[in-house]
Amino acid sequence: MSDFVLQDAEAHYGATRVLGPLSMGIEPGEHVALIGKSGAGKSTLLSLMYDRWQAQPVALMPQALGLVDTLSVFHNVYMGRLDRHRWWRNLATLARPFRRDVDEIAALLDEVGIGEKRWTPCGELSGGQRQRVAAARVLYQQGALLLADEPVSALDGPQASSLMGKLTQGYPRSVLAMHDLDLALGFCTRIVGLRDGAVVLDAPSNTLDSASLQDLY
Repeated sequence: MSDFVLQDAEAHYGATRVLGPLSMGIEPGEHVALIGKSGAGKSTLLSLMYDRWQAQPVALMPQALGLVDTLSVFHNVYMGRLDRHRWWRNLATLARPFRRDVDEIAALLDEVGIGEKRWTPCGELSGGQRQRVAAARVLYQQGALLLADEPVSALDGPQASSLMGKLTQGYPRSVLAMHDLDLALGFCTRIVGLRDGAVVLDAPSNTLDSASLQDLY
């Protein structure tokens, strides 16, 4: 049985229920795309999953990205493993990063196409560059499950496809809130459609096409 299971889960804003009750599990090898129009509950479901499962090795890439603008690209990516080092090592890295960390992160930044910005403060980057930094951070962090909210929305076609491939290959399972149906179908193994906080579709991606999903929008 999967370690990542929701059973009759609900989310509320005040006294109002905005999601669920719903039950679902994420098995090893599954890459799940959450689709549905704005307000359907995709981000709320990701937040609920993270709240329930964060004691396990879960990486989160929120839509707001969570970057520290005054820190360099390198340091923002390094933050993905802060909890694995002693406090003094993390403090020392702020002033003089260790060569092993620099080399590992530099190679990862090259993979996502932003290697030349390694020492640039994140506040000086474009939206697409910031998204690639956040993606590099979760790839550096690693774990058993990736939760990501619109992880490639600021990128164009080839860049979006490349980064989607790296994210789904970098984790044994993932749940990704997506707005691009072609990318969702191309890189995810399972499609979960939401409407008004309820699951109205849950099917293997190879049984679906973009046209069959349009009524969710």
